[in-house]
Amino acid sequence: MDEALFGALLASTLRVSTPLILCAMAGLLSERSGVVDIGLEGKMLAAAFAAAATGATYNSTSLALFAGVAVAVVLSWTHGLACVSHKGDQVVSGVAINIIASGLTVVLGIAWFAQGGQTPPVSNAVRIQPLCPQLADALQSIPWVGSIIGQGLFGHNALVYAALLLVPGVWWLVFRTRFGLRLRAVGENPQMVDAAGVSVSGLRYAALTLNGVLCGLAGAYLVLAQSASFSPNMTAGRGFMALAALIFGRWYPFTALWACLLFGFLDAAAIRLQGVSLPGIGEVPVQAIQALPYVLTVVLLAGFIGKAVAPQALGKPYSKER
Repeated sequence: MDEALFGALLASTLRVSTPLILCAMAGLLSERSGVVDIGLEGKMLAAAFAAAATGATYNSTSLALFAGVAVAVVLSWTHGLACVSHKGDQVVSGVAINIIASGLTVVLGIAWFAQGGQTPPVSNAVRIQPLCPQLADALQSIPWVGSIIGQGLFGHNALVYAALLLVPGVWWLVFRTRFGLRLRAVGENPQMVDAAGVSVSGLRYAALTLNGVLCGLAGAYLVLAQSASFSPNMTAGRGFMALAALIFGRWYPFTALWACLLFGFLDAAAIRLQGVSLPGIGEVPVQAIQALPYVLTVVLLAGFIGKAVAPQALGKPYSKER
């Protein structure tokens, strides 16, 4: 493979995988606590709209990030109110969040900006810039190293590196801390946690709060680092891909990371393969190439959802025994 193509493919894979990694870790925290989170897609979409609208209006990166995170956290708390406090069906609540976010972002976009549901583009001053551009440029003259290390690894913004560092961070939080032990326990046996005098609802709300923060960062990333403005349904199923990666990874951070990177690689490869003619086949239709990540999502869910062992209390509302 040509070194420039390899470096560009590596860089695209990391960029595309970042929102998937953030959402997968968000779903892991929620589902380890026993709360099914089908609403990853909706929270990411609502956060993307909030970040885009705030960034375009107030021209501030920090305000845009805060708005995206705040909206996603509120939606996570709403999910908790329906499922944890009032014992509602967790799948129905997640689907409702997706539907509300899909419709409300378009309605608000039309009402506020009159651009068919889109927002004005955020300025370059608001967008998150690469962290080490000088280092990446300095390595460009070195064969292979410049393309793979410089362009592929060092040409990204802080959120890309934060998402990668988040994976060992989540592993440490879930498997090496007292909070993580209690979180896993409440997802497996909430009666035991309650008997130990620890609040089941409090732990699940804590997990949902962290879930909202990560979903908010994923949504903000889409408009502050990838696209310059919000467009209707711009998440394009990434929340469901993250959920598939989480199930494929059996609710473990590192295996979920590899699944996210695989989805990101297929998405990046689909972009590179557009217009390319394959020997004996000819030019592959653009639609077939773009469908590759989604086809793999269905295959992984169909092949592994029955084999993966979910937390025992996942999806089951807990009622305190009296």
